[in-house]
Amino acid sequence: MLADLGADVVKVEPPTGDPMRQMGMLRDGVSRNWNWVGRRKRSIVLDLVADADHITFRRLLGSADVLIENLDAKTRERWHLGYDELAAVNPRLVVVSVSCYGLTGPYADRAGAGTLAEAFGGLAHMTGMPDGPPVLASVALGDTLTAFGGVVGALAACWGRDASPGSDGQGRLVDATMYDPILHVMGATFATYDPGPEPPRRSGSRVHGGAPRNVYRTRDEHWVAVSGTTDGQSSRVFALIGHDSPAELERYKTSAARVAVADEIDALVAEWIGAHDRDEVIAAFIDARIPIAPVNDVRDLLADPHLAARGDLERLHSGIAPTLDEHRAEVLHDWLEAPQDPSK
Repeated sequence: MLADLGADVVKVEPPTGDPMRQMGMLRDGVSRNWNWVGRRKRSIVLDLVADADHITFRRLLGSADVLIENLDAKTRERWHLGYDELAAVNPRLVVVSVSCYGLTGPYADRAGAGTLAEAFGGLAHMTGMPDGPPVLASVALGDTLTAFGGVVGALAACWGRDASPGSDGQGRLVDATMYDPILHVMGATFATYDPGPEPPRRSGSRVHGGAPRNVYRTRDEHWVAVSGTTDGQSSRVFALIGHDSPAELERYKTSAARVAVADEIDALVAEWIGAHDRDEVIAAFIDARIPIAPVNDVRDLLADPHLAARGDLERLHSGIAPTLDEHRAEVLHDWLEAPQDPSK
């Protein structure tokens, strides 16, 4: 993400390369996941166990603005890469330390990943059907949210170091956990929880605070998502689907009243949507100023004119991610003003 924003990102890899290079589907021996994750980075191999490479690494740190690392505590200590030791090399260095549970607290030494953060932070418990098991996302949600949090932390630390009123030019340590972003996603669930015998539970595609809000199947076997939870939006929904008699509008007048009969409302909305094709449904809801969107799959997204017009999706060619150690000569030259001789 930082590279997408224009940063010169140098990926320091062990001699065997980042494991992501061999994960998932391969094309011509290269992981498609790596082509995405490694985009716009420059690669240099450094064996931090070896004295010479460790010295080179510390020299690179002297020119760096930000270091992003996710080492465990024992490795960090063995390689002398604690924040105080790094700050002694470069006092301006911002260190973003990524871990599942953080640098402090009783779980600090536990191994983790985005998947575990989704479970630990409560998101898996709140995802799925009411009578079914908790559900993990089918995409790397926890990892991606961690990246957003790390980017925000890195940029905020750089601002505090260089540009904020009273900035002191000193680096910062950013403790970027994987579960903290999940807690932000869970914010409304915490805010509306009244301590009692039963904590909030998953409710399928509904939310606890409003109705109608769900996914509905159209006549031509597509799905749409509707979120008409405000009083004004819901009244327009009932008018559109033909259930806006005075008695019905009174019955569904408030959010609390609608939530109490969410099954009933869902059935009415589902019946109307199920009698019409997707494009007709979307057009009618948009015309009535009711929030609606198609439930797109990847094929739909690749063909969507809005994403095309805004340039949201970019085709990644094989060369956009670096080969292992591809940029050793130029990184050493650019960052350390060393001769461009790969043997040095």
